[in-house]
Amino acid sequence: MIPDTYSSEEKTEIERRHKQLIDAWQTRKEAADLEMVDKAFYFAVEAHKNQRRRSGEPYIYHPIAVATIAAHDIGLGRTSIVCALLHDVVEDTAYTLDDITELFGEKVSRIIDGLTKINQTEQMESIQAENFRKIISSLSYDTRVVLIKLADRLHNMRTLDSMPNHKQLKIASETAYMYAPLAYRLGLYAIKCELEDLSLKYTDPAVYNSIRKRMDEVRESRTNDLYDFIAPVTEALKGLNIKVEAKVVERTINSVWKRMQEKGLSFEELFGAYYVRFIIDCPLKEEKIECWETYATLTSLYRPNTSKLKDWISTPKVNGYESLHAILMGEKGVWVEVQIRSHRMEEIAEKGFAAYWKYKSDENTESGFDEWLKRIQTIINSDSNSALDFVGNFKLDLYSDEIFVFTPKGKMISLPKGATVLDLAYHIHTKIGNHSIAANVNNRLVQLNKELHTGDQVEIITSESQHPQENWFEFLATAYAKARLKAGIKDYRKQFREKGETAFEQIMKKLALEPSKANRGIIMENEGISSAIDFYFLITTGKITEQSIRNILKPHPSGNNIVKYLTFGLLGSDTKMKQQKTDLKQSSEFDFCVATCCNPIPGDDVMAFSFPDEPLQIHRSNCPKAIEMMSHYGNNIVRAKWQPKSEISFLAGLKITAIDTMGLLNRITDLLSNELKLNLHALHMVSQQNVIEALVSIYVHNTKELDLLVERLSKIKEVQKISRVEHITDL
Repeated sequence: MIPDTYSSEEKTEIERRHKQLIDAWQTRKEAADLEMVDKAFYFAVEAHKNQRRRSGEPYIYHPIAVATIAAHDIGLGRTSIVCALLHDVVEDTAYTLDDITELFGEKVSRIIDGLTKINQTEQMESIQAENFRKIISSLSYDTRVVLIKLADRLHNMRTLDSMPNHKQLKIASETAYMYAPLAYRLGLYAIKCELEDLSLKYTDPAVYNSIRKRMDEVRESRTNDLYDFIAPVTEALKGLNIKVEAKVVERTINSVWKRMQEKGLSFEELFGAYYVRFIIDCPLKEEKIECWETYATLTSLYRPNTSKLKDWISTPKVNGYESLHAILMGEKGVWVEVQIRSHRMEEIAEKGFAAYWKYKSDENTESGFDEWLKRIQTIINSDSNSALDFVGNFKLDLYSDEIFVFTPKGKMISLPKGATVLDLAYHIHTKIGNHSIAANVNNRLVQLNKELHTGDQVEIITSESQHPQENWFEFLATAYAKARLKAGIKDYRKQFREKGETAFEQIMKKLALEPSKANRGIIMENEGISSAIDFYFLITTGKITEQSIRNILKPHPSGNNIVKYLTFGLLGSDTKMKQQKTDLKQSSEFDFCVATCCNPIPGDDVMAFSFPDEPLQIHRSNCPKAIEMMSHYGNNIVRAKWQPKSEISFLAGLKITAIDTMGLLNRITDLLSNELKLNLHALHMVSQQNVIEALVSIYVHNTKELDLLVERLSKIKEVQKISRVEHITDL
């Protein structure tokens, strides 16, 4: 029964969504399974009967939507659907985990516990990082926690319009920084793409709306061109008895934007906004042959760019992704991107982890996916006390680009792009990593920090006299290796404890101080040391000296002021001004610093971070660093809006690409200084093969002045492209 707290229309809608959920459910649906899901459904309807979402809708719509995504988009079964329906019950109602255990069993209760947010305490540096660590830790016992959380996050992003702006920025940034990469690593490509698009919609609405508009404008013409490209291919494949479905795929807005940024192209110059996918219907044993026959057919009709061929069939990605990617020149002189895969590969590409287990035939055979889960287990079990460190380390293993290297005996090993010799050494075995001194890469002797590339054959050289060192962290690219190195350093330093205790007692005796645990704690806090093992090692090796202990326990009166000044100096730019703010209930003046990572100027969409005893940090809303910070410190976001103050100038940068002609530099500087009366800060120009690249930094009052400058520069006929530079300090 649906409670009378819902209107008759809402009752009808709830039942309609109930039926939609059952229809979306793709796995086993026997009578006992349906009974359990119905029980969870009506329990959730009752539990949330007095709750509404910010939009005014009944709250129960949300858990039903999450369960539907879990069933349809991810392909999960009965237990997951039950948990999705109940995922907010413990967090948002009076019911407890004991109630869930009694009604639905221990397995469901444990998953619900993994999905329930942690209550914030004063000791927590970042509640967002703590909650993310809790969710990821569930990978050690049940991956369904993460999959349901991704379904939850997807529906929250779909319904983010009703939230205030600062909440939108917080949730969107957190999604782009942590949840979209996690979805990709679990093979949930469709969910990953939608999460990225929805994040961009709120972090950079101008870019999102501009690209969406251009995609709408060219959709029909580009689609027609690609179906003309497809027609002769499908006809030729019929003659080979290859059953294939060919379709035109529209790239996501975020993906188009990233490609435009990476390649430095405008939308009109980018050819990959739409691409072709061939999906082959064939038995498992024929997949590779028919995929390659399809590629051969394509190359017989169109000229390929062989340097761009990517074979993810012979060497699948860690998340199980398999496909052939190629680029061919179409008849109209435009490059066309093509993907070739089987129906099985298509399902794994779209539904990831769930489909991977469906098609895994041999339980004793490990894939890259299994190896990744083992590496994550190591990170989860590492003894890091900081949730932010955990998130940072875990994120290293989330991104998708991979390389494949070989041992001397020919075993192929997958590593993230950017991995070094030392990453590989720790991947092979902790002991090998701890004792590594160098390596032979393709028969050439290299150092441990040498970056590896696909196809490298690597032999690690070790020495028993070598021990793990702190500076190795600087060139490790994988979280797994960092976790192993941290454990190795800890084991190595343990042997110095007795000597360190003796040395500490001697120093404290000289200073006429007690070698107490309290005094040791004060020193450790000031030196940023988290464990007694590290403390005694640093005492033994002379890194912590009598003088440094004296400075901490018997400080000069002005010492604290110096520390405070240095701490502020690390936060941002040298520009520190007074600015009218409307962040609180009434306007007041605050100290703020303009972040050098994005150099916002009046007219930019901006947001601010507020931390105790520090100036407000002002960032552009789409700044990657700000997105990372919002994913960690969402509760520190402050609404910020520029107030016009014509007397204040801000530094902005432009990158100009132009044809090299006599007098061009003079025309640019004349426009800046004489016509527009702008103060030039720096100009760096390089000419190569008749093409000039100029980096210019100037002082402007707002984006209107900057836009006017760009407009006037664009009228110089030699100028080909102008783009804004974020990092002014790089000029």
